[in-house]
Amino acid sequence: MSDIPYNPLDRKNLGASVAEALLARPVQPLADVVATRFEGSGIYVLYYVGDFQPYAPLANLNRNGEFRLPIYIGKAVPEGARKGGGQGKKKKGDRALHKRLKEHAKSIAAATTTLRLADFQCRYLRVEDIWIPLGESLLIAKFLPVWNKVVEGFGNHAPGGGRYSGKIPLWDVFHPGRDWGAKCQPRPETVADIETMINNHFRDSLDAASAEVRGAATFAELAEDAPIWLGPTNSGETDEEDGSE
Repeated sequence: MSDIPYNPLDRKNLGASVAEALLARPVQPLADVVATRFEGSGIYVLYYVGDFQPYAPLANLNRNGEFRLPIYIGKAVPEGARKGGGQGKKKKGDRALHKRLKEHAKSIAAATTTLRLADFQCRYLRVEDIWIPLGESLLIAKFLPVWNKVVEGFGNHAPGGGRYSGKIPLWDVFHPGRDWGAKCQPRPETVADIETMINNHFRDSLDAASAEVRGAATFAELAEDAPIWLGPTNSGETDEEDGSE
């Protein structure tokens, strides 16, 4: 146990409070969230409640209004922060968070053989720029979302300049539908391989007895090892040739 006096204004403690504030926000259907434009940047969590069998352990934790385990956690930073490495300049009408969630809704809706947009719920929190990366990193460290840690590529953008020489993201292998994903190069992992990876992830990260993330620390504890700034770009946003995140 640390002998250092607790400082509520320490940056990492403030970062933990951001993560906790997000989880106190109401849950709304993702389709409803993106239907009306709103301003601001921040962090968000997506929950799955559908009947796609590989995600059953996760969906079971999110039913009956519980919403205990996100399938994906992300951030949206102001446009000026993407290349500058620091805080973005706030512009009137900045809608980074709405834009990001709308992109996610479009990706989900395109995967018609495996997913339904109606099966996704969302929490989001508009946050001052400096706290966005740390808040996101603490949430991911606590919940280990399967789309962040295993089925990577959900947040990817189409390769820039029409360059499709990189491998198709795992997410697009498992959830085909995005036009640009089909244009990328094949990868060795099959749908069956990815399903095994998902099963192993849930086996290792979930405690069936308590239906909680196994060994999940508090946000304050996780913040002890977290860097203050984890990069300026939006979660998973890339147009690099390798389609993986």
